Amino acid sequence: MAEQSAAGFAFPWFRGKRAAQAGSYYGVTSGSTVNVSLLTAVILIALWFLVTGMGWVKPLFLPSPGAVWNKFVIASTDGVANSTLLQHTLASLGRVFSAFVLAAVIAIPVGILMGVNRLMRGIFDPIIEFYRPLPPLAYLPLVIIWLGIGEGSKIFLIFLAIFAPLAISARAGVRSVATEQIHAAYAMGASRGQVIRHVILNGALPEIFTGMRIGLGVGWTTLVAAEMIAATRGLGFMVLNAAQFLDSATVIMGIIVIGAFAFAFDLLIRYLERRLIPWKGKV
Repeated sequence: MAEQSAAGFAFPWFRGKRAAQAGSYYGVTSGSTVNVSLLTAVILIALWFLVTGMGWVKPLFLPSPGAVWNKFVIASTDGVANSTLLQHTLASLGRVFSAFVLAAVIAIPVGILMGVNRLMRGIFDPIIEFYRPLPPLAYLPLVIIWLGIGEGSKIFLIFLAIFAPLAISARAGVRSVATEQIHAAYAMGASRGQVIRHVILNGALPEIFTGMRIGLGVGWTTLVAAEMIAATRGLGFMVLNAAQFLDSATVIMGIIVIGAFAFAFDLLIRYLERRLIPWKGKV
């Protein structure tokens, strides 16, 4: 009450106003955004119908939703670029998730080692920070020279794109663990391995999951570049093949399918994060 009186004396507009809850104006906000997101999607689709229906943009540049839907039906039944949409999708999913699993198995331990060991940080940090800003197309020719034009080169290209954000996130997660927690664990008789497993790794999990989300998004982004390497199937290949024939409807259909899968798996990682790290944001 004394603080409110002092605030009212100093700032007349504050008198009679209830103190705001933490995060209600600044900082972390609470509440679901599903309704706002759905409304935004409905508005964008309505604008799409309006713009194409009124003929404000030529179909070559922006085909109508009906034309895109027809391409989706044709791709699902008769196929596009010598394969059905399901075959293209399975090929791309196999590449992205093979690279993601490989990157997670290697990058997360490397990131943890970089966080707990100065020598490992000195070895890996320059390498990761050097190639991380490079676009995949920059080292695509080298990947082809090293690994050829088979599936290995496609998966390796996506792996490189996912590796850097995963390793950096794991390192940042380790560095974010409070020193007091580590000292408390040692004081209670924990070994170095137990501290890494039960204190450091658990403390780094929020950052690791954030890195997984970023890495998976980057992996889908790199998919199109990877499928430029003599691919015969894949969503990125389908989009590139359609672009050569100025088939805008197929291009947009492919983009929507890629975006839908990327968004769905991002939601899956968010769900796993809530289930496995219920303490995130509460401590």
